[in-house]
Amino acid sequence: MQFNSLGLSQALLKAISKKGYTTPSPIQQKSIPHILQGKDVLASAQTGTGKTAGFTLPLLHILSENPKEKYRPIRALILTPTRELAAQVYANVREYSEFLNIKSAVIFGGVNQNPQVATMRQGIDVLVATPGRLLDLINQNHISLKRVEILVLDEADRMLDMGFLRDIERIIKLMPEKRQNLMFSATFSADIKKLAHGILNHPVQVEATPENTTVDAISQKVYRVAKGLKTDLIIKLILDGNWKQVLVFTRTKHGANKLCEKMAKAGIKAAAIHGNKSQGARTKALGGFKNGSVSVLVATDIAARGLDIPLLPHVINFELPNIAEDYVHRIGRTGRAGASGEALSLVSADETTYLRDIEKLVGIKIPVEIVEGFEPDPNASTEPEKRQQRGGGNRSRNNERSAKSNTQKNDSSRRPKRNNDRKRNDRRN
Repeated sequence: MQFNSLGLSQALLKAISKKGYTTPSPIQQKSIPHILQGKDVLASAQTGTGKTAGFTLPLLHILSENPKEKYRPIRALILTPTRELAAQVYANVREYSEFLNIKSAVIFGGVNQNPQVATMRQGIDVLVATPGRLLDLINQNHISLKRVEILVLDEADRMLDMGFLRDIERIIKLMPEKRQNLMFSATFSADIKKLAHGILNHPVQVEATPENTTVDAISQKVYRVAKGLKTDLIIKLILDGNWKQVLVFTRTKHGANKLCEKMAKAGIKAAAIHGNKSQGARTKALGGFKNGSVSVLVATDIAARGLDIPLLPHVINFELPNIAEDYVHRIGRTGRAGASGEALSLVSADETTYLRDIEKLVGIKIPVEIVEGFEPDPNASTEPEKRQQRGGGNRSRNNERSAKSNTQKNDSSRRPKRNNDRKRNDRRN
């Protein structure tokens, strides 16, 4: 099947051709025709299989077929969980709409809102947004969703994991009841299916691959190692392999910073990207990683989705995620668009349970290797240090959010007051 057989406009086909695409991916083949017919769609596909084009191409086609030139209300809203993913989706929208009379914008927190507000005042057709900044600008009367015709929830499972359920529900209430709804994600939990039931209207369910499977092109391996030797082992692997582009995942922000410092001392050019970094610092780190001035990007799970790095050869789990599904998203940063890639995991004794959960989820036994001099500690406990509970969906994350908010309130008397702009810019997304 070719793109020109899907019913897309010539302007879109021209933009696709310019990017060098000729054959649609399985998720694109299955989703685009249904979306063009105006149906609600619930789509599941692996990370890196073209989900973004799967909804942006038909969305742009629908809007361009019914142009609104004089006054441009927001006609399509694409919600994403992170700033990086929002920026990536917006870039795709811009590229695909190059030959269309479609205006688009992206908004997210961590940066000054004034340029975003100025863009919105000019009128746009497609808005890509993170929930927090969107609600912030709505509350300031800078944005109206009363004319939205198409809603897209991208990486909806990640949004629930990050505690955005209430934000999503508030946003949905601000839109017309009659609209087309599209939900795309790499995985679908019971919570996601419940959310879909409340949003989608008789949806068509499409699935390009079995849920929670990992891309065949990714070579996976586990290095069993003593916890205290992980840093030395990862440095050895990178230096001995002369690897020039490695994405490393840690479980905590502090751990990411600490690992970067150790790598720098070993002569490795590394940068960290996580929620405590400013948007400018995150953009600079990602830019350096893409242009080669940074060899190793150390990230927390905030970067597990939204990082689109062509031909990324290596992903290393310095620590396994305590939620098995996150492993799929982490290693999905490599092996994209049919390219091969390698995913390595450094596993200490206390991560044994996490590894077992991951292997059960992906349905394979991951090969194990032990490097001489970095053997695991035979006397170490296999009990996890801190097991995150997932019971109650995103309840635990919302409770953490609430606790953090209460702490901030209690501490407010000790801190100088900040102006409203700075408060808005400090929002997580």
